[in-house]
Amino acid sequence: MSATLDLAMDLIRRPSVTPRDEGCQALLAERLAALGFRIEPMPFGDVTNLWARRGETGPLVCLAGHTDVVPPGPLDQWHSDPFVPEVRDGQLYGRGACDMKGAIAAMVTAVADFLDGRPEPPGSLAFLITSDEEGPAVDGTVKVIETLAARSERIDYCLVGEPSCQRQLGDTIKIGRRGSLSGYLTVHGRQGHVAYPHRAKNPLHACVEQLAVLCAEIWDQGNAHFPPTSFQIANLNMGTGAENVIPDRLAAQFNLRFSTELDATTIQRRVAEILDRGDFRYDLRWVLSGQPFLTHAGELVAATCAAIAAVTGLEAERSTSGGTSDGRFIAPTGAQVVEFGPVNATIHQANECVGVAELDQLTSIYRGLLERLLPR
Repeated sequence: MSATLDLAMDLIRRPSVTPRDEGCQALLAERLAALGFRIEPMPFGDVTNLWARRGETGPLVCLAGHTDVVPPGPLDQWHSDPFVPEVRDGQLYGRGACDMKGAIAAMVTAVADFLDGRPEPPGSLAFLITSDEEGPAVDGTVKVIETLAARSERIDYCLVGEPSCQRQLGDTIKIGRRGSLSGYLTVHGRQGHVAYPHRAKNPLHACVEQLAVLCAEIWDQGNAHFPPTSFQIANLNMGTGAENVIPDRLAAQFNLRFSTELDATTIQRRVAEILDRGDFRYDLRWVLSGQPFLTHAGELVAATCAAIAAVTGLEAERSTSGGTSDGRFIAPTGAQVVEFGPVNATIHQANECVGVAELDQLTSIYRGLLERLLPR
């Protein structure tokens, strides 16, 4: 059994459903302390965070990830216990195997291998690990970054180990992500009997035209790195439970995944302009989950692609697709940020798994990346 597989299995055994860590970071801290890292727990609220650093000079290369996992869901859909790791047919099964305990294990063993060959590399290494990536993400990486900024501790390069690949390891890296902005809309009407609509005001009838306009709106054309901004209604609720009552309000929740062609303020203004065309009263609350970010061609992208090619022979596609990640909190500091991890085919599903050989290849790629960023 490889060191990476052994550590990944140890992490999977800990049922660290957001925001619980269940001792994962203590295990990592023990391994990293033995490698000469200075261990600094950073708990905020119910969230466990770990900042571990080795070295005091620049450049600072940070390996980032999360120990929390999503709930396993219905257990009868799993072929084995989601928190009892099992290897079958060359795959490691368990919740978090791919997202992202396997990658964290590969990072730790890659650093151990790297330091074995280069005990005193130029620059510094760090790990930023949180237990609040799959949840609200308010007491996790963002709080660690705020703490680092307050003491002028700056990351130069950051590799986030999120599962990035589509079909085989090495086919995709993420060089950025779209922004995410959610709106919580309440449309106010007037309750009444369905047989007397003139004595009531149906909130859906009042706002349906504006909702249709929002759905059809062309927000931008995207650009060379990002697809056009998308608008999606995720939840729509109204009704009293009775069949003959016009309700007095409608609640809608929608989300925009937006490119670097837009900013949140512009989106909010355009949405308000559309809603204000209607004859109804409404309240609208906004939640910005993250701004879009993009890492242009530079040392980190080049080193990541070269390390991937050396191990897999593949030329990685540079992508900004998918949801948000904690990279959105790190990139605004000026750090170059790249996401690279296993094939993401089974993340958040029953029978989540990662290839055992894939973990060993991932370890080699991570080591190669460090060798290129911190050469002799």
